[in-house]
This record gives sequence, C-alpha cells and structure tokens, in this order.
Amino acid sequence: MNPLESLPTVIGIAAVAPALLALWLVIAADERPGPPSLVWAAFGLGAASISILGYARALFAGIFGLTDSPALALLLHALFGVAAPEEVVKIAVILIVARRHSHSADPMDAVVYGAAAGLGFAAYENLVYLLQYPEMWRSLAVLRSVLTVPFHGALGVIGGAYIAIARAGNALGAHRRDRFATLRASALIIVAPWLLHAAFDLPLLVLQQYPEFVGITRRAPEGAGLLIGFGTIALAARLVRRIGAHHAPHSEVSRARLNQLRTMWALLIAGGCAGFAGTAFLLSSLRHWLAEPDRNVTMLLVPLGLASIVVGIVLLALAAAAYVLGRNRLRIAAPAQQ
Repeated sequence: MNPLESLPTVIGIAAVAPALLALWLVIAADERPGPPSLVWAAFGLGAASISILGYARALFAGIFGLTDSPALALLLHALFGVAAPEEVVKIAVILIVARRHSHSADPMDAVVYGAAAGLGFAAYENLVYLLQYPEMWRSLAVLRSVLTVPFHGALGVIGGAYIAIARAGNALGAHRRDRFATLRASALIIVAPWLLHAAFDLPLLVLQQYPEFVGITRRAPEGAGLLIGFGTIALAARLVRRIGAHHAPHSEVSRARLNQLRTMWALLIAGGCAGFAGTAFLLSSLRHWLAEPDRNVTMLLVPLGLASIVVGIVLLALAAAAYVLGRNRLRIAAPAQQ
C-alpha cells in the first residue's frame, strides 16, 4: 500500500474537529475563564480515559449473569455495560481536574472541565470508529459530529454542572429551605449522565440486536434515540445558562477578557482546520500524482493545498498574537479600574 494512502489525516480531522468546535462553544459561554492548561488537561485525560474502560467494566461484570431474559439483559448492558463505565471514568476525570482549582474556581470552570473531558472522550472514540469503518467514514463522521460528539460533551457538561451546584448550593439559586438540594445535586453528578447515556444507547442496542426491524418498528427506536440525544444537549445548554447567569461579571476587564478568549479560540479552530485540511488535500494530491499517469489536474490542485496550509499557519500566528497582545492590554487595564 502506498504510505501516503495509509495516513488517516482526513479521518483525524473529521474525528477531532467537531469536539474542538463544541468545546469552543462552551468556553465562549464562560465569562471568567479558568486556566487553559486545565481545560486541555481535562480534554487529554478524557481521551486517555478510554484506556481504562476495561477496568471500569470489570466492576460491573457480575451483573450480567443475573437474568436470562433477552430484554432485561439488553437493559443491563445499556446501564452497566456501556453507560456506567464510560460515565464513571469521565466523572473521575472532571473531579480530578476540578479539584486542582477548587478553592478559587468559578462554578463555570467545572462545567468547562466537564465539557472538555466529555469531548476528549468523544474525539478519541470518534477516531476509533472512523478508522474501524474506513469504507463508510464520511457518513459516520457526519452522523457522529451532529449528535454523538455533542452528546458526550453534554453529558460532561451535566456532570460538571452538578459538581458546581453541589459546591455552590444556594449561590446557584437553590431554595434556602431545601436541605436536600446539595445532597440531590451530589447524587445527580453521576446519576444524571449515567441514566441519560443508558437511555440514549438502549434504542441503538435494540436496533443492533434486531436488524430485521423495519417500518414503524425501526423508526420508533431511532426517534427515541434522537429525542433523548438532543434533549440531553438541550438540558446541558440550560444548565450552562443557569450557572453562567448567576456568575456573570460586569466589569470592562472581564468582558474584554471574554472577547479575547472567543477571538483566540476562533482563530485556533479556523487555523487548525485550514492547516489540517490543506495537509490532507496535499497528501491526497500526491497520492493521485503517484498513482495516475495523467498528472495535469494534480499539478493545478497542489497549490490549493499549500495555500490552505499557509492560511492555517497565518491564523495560528494571529491567535498567538491575539493572546499575547490581549494579555498585555488586560494587565495594563486591570490596575486602572481598581
């Protein structure tokens, strides 16, 4: 096989780019962003957590022998074979990262760390799926980027939001007479993502086990999966707005910092996508050059790939400049407003 053909550059873009875009949308909602190093740590640990899923699944291995009923076995598989291990490792990542910055952290930080952990997990899982089915990676990339990747990010957001609510209590709108609000929020840290994940996977497992379903029998599980998936994303967005509304600063420095962050992340996303797309296009053109005798078309298309790479480098340089210049400007402006 041609070595250029074996490089999964385009598949890598399709797997990781949706997760990074969703992460930027969550970060852009944070009025007082936490340390970027912790956000990337949560993203990386979320991706790495897939490597310990086998140990997490071993904790629930004894549950599957409790029944001989196919329907109940399918339900137990959704609850304890898929949802519980994945959510346990993701929540563990969120708690580890959030604990590093717990004393001075804004409640939105836990939400951002949750989104980063969930999206890191989704990016790695996405890459595994696309590489496992290279003959249909395009359709898989579209379907997973629209629903599955945001769904994993939403589960992380929900877990992080309930961590923030459990810590902040009344500060996030809990009724003063509700003595069980903190206890309930603490339980929902794991219970809410776990049950939502299982409810989303159950219809898909039914269709996987019974591929002969057609018509309304097939449309009903598909519709239920879509409803639960997008409903989970809507719940995550509601929690983000709720927490953000209670802790939105009003100073000019805070608003300037937020605008700087949004600009920087937009440039990073655009630059990274342009650079990777140009690289993938260039590699594909070179493969076509080596494989096809007629090279006139390739001669015309290679410059487009190079131009895309140059655009990506320029955008990444602008992102670095926006960070440095914005940081210096905020350092000057902050003492002036105190």
